[in-house]
Amino acid sequence: MSNSSRMRVRLLTGIAALALPLAAQAETPAAAAIADPAASAPDAAEPQGITEVVVTATRRETNLQKTPIAISVIDPVIIKDRHIQSLLDLGDGAIPSLRVATFEARQSALTIGIRGIVPFDQNQTARDTGVGVYVDGVYLGRSQGLNAALFDVARIEVLRGPQGTLFGRNTEGGALSIVTAAPTGQFGGTLTAGYGNYGAYTGQFHVNMPEFANILLKFDGVAQHQDATVSNPLPGSYGWNYYNRVGGRATALWKPAPGLSVTVAYDQAKDENTPFYSQLVNYNPNKYPVATLAQLAANKGKAPSGTIAPLPSLVVVAGDRRMTRADIGVPQQLSTDRTHGVSSTVKWEVAPSIELRSITAWRGVDTDQWDNSGGAHRTVFAPNGKFSRYSLSWMTQRQFSQEFQAVGSIPQLDYAAGLYYFQEHAEESAATPSTNQWNADGTAYTILPPLVSGTITSDNQGWAVGSRFLQRASKATAHSYAAFAQATFTPEAFDIFHLTVGGRYTKDKRDGTLFTVVNNKANFKFLFDRSRFDPMVTAAVDASDTVHLYAKYATGYRAGGANDRSQTFASFGPEVVKSYEVGSKMDLFDRHVRLNLAGYIMDRTGTQIDFDNVDTVTTSPTFNLHTEETRNAPGKSKIRGVEADLTVNPVDGLTLTGSYAYTYTDVPATANPFLNNALTKVFVVFTPRNAASASLDYELPVAIGEAKARFHLDGNYSDAMYSFQNEATKTDKSFIVNGRLALADLPLNAAGTKVTISLWTRNLFDETHIYRRSAANAKTLGDYANFNPPRTIGLEGSIKL
Repeated sequence: MSNSSRMRVRLLTGIAALALPLAAQAETPAAAAIADPAASAPDAAEPQGITEVVVTATRRETNLQKTPIAISVIDPVIIKDRHIQSLLDLGDGAIPSLRVATFEARQSALTIGIRGIVPFDQNQTARDTGVGVYVDGVYLGRSQGLNAALFDVARIEVLRGPQGTLFGRNTEGGALSIVTAAPTGQFGGTLTAGYGNYGAYTGQFHVNMPEFANILLKFDGVAQHQDATVSNPLPGSYGWNYYNRVGGRATALWKPAPGLSVTVAYDQAKDENTPFYSQLVNYNPNKYPVATLAQLAANKGKAPSGTIAPLPSLVVVAGDRRMTRADIGVPQQLSTDRTHGVSSTVKWEVAPSIELRSITAWRGVDTDQWDNSGGAHRTVFAPNGKFSRYSLSWMTQRQFSQEFQAVGSIPQLDYAAGLYYFQEHAEESAATPSTNQWNADGTAYTILPPLVSGTITSDNQGWAVGSRFLQRASKATAHSYAAFAQATFTPEAFDIFHLTVGGRYTKDKRDGTLFTVVNNKANFKFLFDRSRFDPMVTAAVDASDTVHLYAKYATGYRAGGANDRSQTFASFGPEVVKSYEVGSKMDLFDRHVRLNLAGYIMDRTGTQIDFDNVDTVTTSPTFNLHTEETRNAPGKSKIRGVEADLTVNPVDGLTLTGSYAYTYTDVPATANPFLNNALTKVFVVFTPRNAASASLDYELPVAIGEAKARFHLDGNYSDAMYSFQNEATKTDKSFIVNGRLALADLPLNAAGTKVTISLWTRNLFDETHIYRRSAANAKTLGDYANFNPPRTIGLEGSIKL
């Protein structure tokens, strides 16, 4: 046996020994404390304590504690208590092993990772995510549009670890499954409105109509707005960290016959936003001699070798301070994501032992990106030089998916099997003009015209449509075919043991063309055509009615593709994860304590590493050009982790929770194409070694009907972490506290109308930390960084009909 194999055996044995007496992996404790709307009520004769939660991670409705998968569940109560309006709000660490961050500084494209599977740059036409995001079983193919407002959510299931068998490709780190509330068939609804600082307001409605002719209808609408938290000195331009989200959803459920249902849903949303502000946090960290203006003039605007360009007097070096007003005014328009989709879900219970299902969906997203987040903080000064890189992108994506499932049970066997097809087409073009220009000594600047005439070059380009010097343009098409099956066998003579075996065969085909490079026509093509099989084996034991243990082996797969930021549309291969996990789930003390623990080892081959370079030399013919190359790392990347969750319900109305995730990652040194293919140490981004979350919830009745008062407080900690794959620079550690006070279910009239009034806050103590930091310009300027949002606070009221 090899040394690595012995280490693996020892680690798994140790984790198993720890897991057996303590218990298990399950949902985030805060979620465990609140019953899911779909959960069956506990028997009146049984102790109450922590209630059960129903999940659909195995394509069946199962009790979460008896489901041998590491799952976190976020329910509507948690969404309200933490004031979660979009997926980006989960970036504070509510679930320690789930990481959500912006790509670059943009709210319009999210990076989502689980258990150290966190891609660096996934928002391109010809590559995929490492964590799949689903809405009602429909996979969302792009990062763009993921930060749209959440509609009426019944729960968010966070499946941790590879889910390649039932959820397919691009779920090597896990899956984020959003389940919306279904129509009830009874008239009722909720109207909510709220106001907050930074000009924030929110409004939403959820209305169910009475059942008519076996048809149930439900309508949802939402609006969310916040003004900028960093103001822009340029009149007529937006500041930074602004958003305005609106959307609607209509759902119809038809039950034409017993055992047969057809659900059709349509949604449309628009997310207008600006990026987070990029700040210069230090200048000349290497202490080079500062060049004089005369030296710059003699050297064609560049600082002589061994020196650094001077810093204009107008530029503010922020240090560890989050700026509230930019020092340089720059043009900043709203980025806009428009998403839409229609889906049809058919369920037919053919017999008590089998239900046939069909999920058909068409979806699309259109993005206009306007990112001018850096001002002079990311550009080296040159006399009369241009600065402030405006990153512009237009992207359109359309997808179609079809899934057939057969789900059922026969004696001693539960099963799910199906067929899947996915098709996608995406196109994108990008430009990076400068919007500002210095005077000769950096004491003043002017705004360049957005519209230019004559021949458009890299030196005179504007940012208006028709004046852009396109750095790149590409298109790509993907087709994916899959067949899967999974079954759980429980021997009649030994019914405390459950063996689950599953597998998925996937055939992926993707092709594309990079047809514009540096504003010239091009014809670089790539083709990816690969098939693979992802197996899964889980052995589970019910040690008692409240103690459930499991051991699991599974694989995950992220498809290969091509990098459209490359000058040649350079392709790269897939990455594959093999995961070994043990865990247990335990309810103690008459279900008043839930203790969960799991440990895992993941080995990843073919890790996709992005090396990027931005030309910041103002006199260069490729000034502002962002070039990126993707390479598959050699050998194995190691990911090791332990996750622990605790929920305590010591007395009626009081719930205490704690969650912790330890994640170790190590990626082999990889050839860097920008350093003559020298082997370069690379890192996993947005993955802290230690992360933790805790919360306190207290509820007590008020002597007014069924009204109650609720108090919520949560704290979320994260170690410092890397934010660029090929930079050793780390972010800050962080500790964010959120809170909410609510007077809920106040009776308004005899008809049963109830009112809830709440006061909420995010980042209660206005903690400041850097969540993204780069030292790429350390030798020519300094480090730049993006800070977390400041404290927000608001008052909200809702009426339940």
